[in-house]
Amino acid sequence: MNYLKLVNFEFNRVAKLFSVLLAITFFVQIIGVIVVSKNYLNMANERIYEDLMPKAEFLESWGQMSFIQIVRSAWFMGPIALCVAGVGFYIFLIWYRDWVGKNTFVYRLLMLPTSRLNIFFSKITTIMIMTFGLVAFQLIMLPFEMMVMKVMVPDDEFRNDMTVNEIVTNLPELSIIIPGSMIELILYYGAGLLAVSILFTAILMERSFRWKGIFAGLIYTVVAVVVLISPLLLQELVLDGFFYPIELLVLEIIIGLIVLAASIWMSGFLLTKKITV
Repeated sequence: MNYLKLVNFEFNRVAKLFSVLLAITFFVQIIGVIVVSKNYLNMANERIYEDLMPKAEFLESWGQMSFIQIVRSAWFMGPIALCVAGVGFYIFLIWYRDWVGKNTFVYRLLMLPTSRLNIFFSKITTIMIMTFGLVAFQLIMLPFEMMVMKVMVPDDEFRNDMTVNEIVTNLPELSIIIPGSMIELILYYGAGLLAVSILFTAILMERSFRWKGIFAGLIYTVVAVVVLISPLLLQELVLDGFFYPIELLVLEIIIGLIVLAASIWMSGFLLTKKITV
């Protein structure tokens, strides 16, 4: 079984969880758009028609309905947090589920006629596919949700229309998952890939050496983090701002690639030499 077949196999195993996360995101966010828009309209009707507040005074006091109000509500951010937690949970489950059960599945997986490192790559690829799939779905949802808001608040005078780019730019918490440029995309998700590879290595240490492996995994994780932030620590504590920001960024990228390579090599070694069937 080659790498692509393993990726297909791993993704099929998580397809139900992935579909549930997409469905929850769709329904909860659409309900959120309707609820937040309706609350704004109810408030406007109450102030203008019951309290007889002039429309201009209401708009000056409460402002126009904007999609940012929806994004900052729990209706919108809640499903995103759930998806992040779901992917975080699956980073561990994707390995440990192979050891669950009377006839542990991992033994059949490790006996496949392919490089054992392909198992590592297929699992980390599945995590990245899940992540990018959820982000892509959110990007598709945004225009649709803005259209629903326009239907709910049809009067242009009460509505402040924004583009997707303006929404992401104005919300730092959203720009983390939806980067505004290709460089940010590579940096953010490259850091995520690195974090997952370090966690995978720590999990394989635990699977290889059990209780001793837990400590080894924790030590490996701490060492990896210290190595990663060492240029920042040196810059602040020893070198007194010696590097320019771009030099520091390049240094971080180089060290990140070294740690990524070390994690892949260590994982391959553990899968080949320490986990026996």
